[in-house]
This record gives sequence, structure tokens and C-alpha cells, in this order.
Amino acid sequence: MTSANPLESTAPTASAAPEASAVKRRANRSYTLITGCAVAGLIVLLALVSFLWLPYAPDDTSGGRLAPPGADHLLGTDKLGRDLFTQVMTGSRIAVEAGLGSVLIAATVGVTLGVLAAFAQGWLDDTLSAFLDILIAFPTLLLAMLIVAARSATLESAILAIGLAQSAVVGRVVRVLVKRVLAQDYITAARTSGTSWLQITAGHILPNIWPTLVVNLALQFGLAVLAEAGLSYLGLGAPPPNASWGGMLQEAQSTFTTAPAGALAPGVLLVLLVIGVNLIADGLRDTLDPAARGRGV
Repeated sequence: MTSANPLESTAPTASAAPEASAVKRRANRSYTLITGCAVAGLIVLLALVSFLWLPYAPDDTSGGRLAPPGADHLLGTDKLGRDLFTQVMTGSRIAVEAGLGSVLIAATVGVTLGVLAAFAQGWLDDTLSAFLDILIAFPTLLLAMLIVAARSATLESAILAIGLAQSAVVGRVVRVLVKRVLAQDYITAARTSGTSWLQITAGHILPNIWPTLVVNLALQFGLAVLAEAGLSYLGLGAPPPNASWGGMLQEAQSTFTTAPAGALAPGVLLVLLVIGVNLIADGLRDTLDPAARGRGV
């Protein structure tokens, strides 16, 4: 006679539920990352194509004023007769250049300041931390406007200004991360054994902080794109004939009712690029988080 054991009958079901939940969460992580890469990748591809081919020259005004979308001009023309699709392609290039350039500057300056502040002791640590806090207190766009106003209104000035403004945020994050790593026992053992600070930084600190740092830099990329668009909207970005998305939005304000494509095209692409980069950051955060991998989520 076979006895029915309730524990035996329910054990497989109880163990299968967490596994199914973990598989579902991993699938959601992959879906988020893939979606972000696809959305942002299309715009990056458009920017790369603009280096090799453009439908018209950026300063070509032969299209006629406010021509509607058609075979010759896919998105129509602006109030000066310039092809809007050409401007959108040029704007995608400027957006990607601004994002990458700003993040590179922010990473270089921010990681250096953050590591120095974490290793520093006493008054030097307090001074560097206070300096980073003061920079963070200023809005990124406002600080960038001040730097650009002190220089000339060019794309290079905008990238430098945004990168320096964002370096304070990156430096603050790096300082906190490095402080946590320095408090670990294996760092104390490495210092006791005579390992140099440079070796500790390269061998222990950077490998432990890079997952969180990459996610933060991905978020800074999206903020840099928005900041560059804001500067261009105010006339402090790339000068004509370069067509930044922010500059296109500013120029299309007066003609939105008659030629809405001039504002909708750059606005939609700007939103999509930022959303795509944020999805990439979310996907990377979940994928690279060691605690999440350990929990199987």
C-alpha cells in the first residue's frame, strides 16, 4: 500500500516557483538591455551614416521655404529651405559626440578626484569632498552655461563644460565606492604586505567599482545629451550650419503649426535616445550587480 506524503508532493512545486521567478526576472533584464541597445543603436547608426553620407549639404537652402515632406525631402524643409532630414542626421551626430565626449571628460576627471579623495585623510579629504559638494550644488546646465559663456559658443566648449560639470557627480560616486573597498580586510592585508597604492588601485579598487561606475556613466550620457540640447536651444551650443536637436527645436517654435516636423523629429529622437540609454543603464545595473546575480534575480 502506497502512503501519500504531502511534503513529498508539494516539495517540487515549492522549489520550482523561485526558479521560475528567477528565470522571469533574468528574461526581463535581458529584454530591458536589448531594447535599450536597439533604440539607442538605431540613433547611433544614423549618426555614423551622417559621417559618410547626407541627403543634402547642411547649408543647402535650395529646397524652398517650409516645403512639406515628400520624395525630395523626407521630412520637408525649414524656414530657410534646408532639408530637415539632413539636419536630423547632423543632430544625431552632434548628440552622440556630446554624450561620448562629456562622459569621457567626466570619467577622467571624476575618477581621478574620487580616488584621490578616498585615499586622502584629514583636511585634504574634507577639502576635496567639499569641492565636489559645491560643484554638485550647481545645476549641470547652469554650470555649463557659465563655462560656455566664458569661452565661445562651440560644440567643443559645450562638451568641455558638460563634462566638467558632470565630473563632480562621478567623483562623488567614485569616492563612496572606493571608501567601501578600502574598508575591506583584503585591502588591509595588501597594504600590510607592502603593495603600492597604484597596484591596489589597479588590482583591487577599479575591478570592484567598475560595474557601478559603468551604470552611472551610462546615465550621465543621457544627461549630457539633454544638457547639450538645452545649451543649443539657448544659442550656446554648436553654431550654424551645424544642426543640433536643441537648435532645431528653437528654430521650429515659430513654425510649429505650419511645419510640425521641424520640432517633432528632433524632439522624438532626443527622447528616444535618452530613453534607450536609460534602459541600457537599467539593464547593465541588474546584469552587473553581483548581489543580484547571487540572489538569482
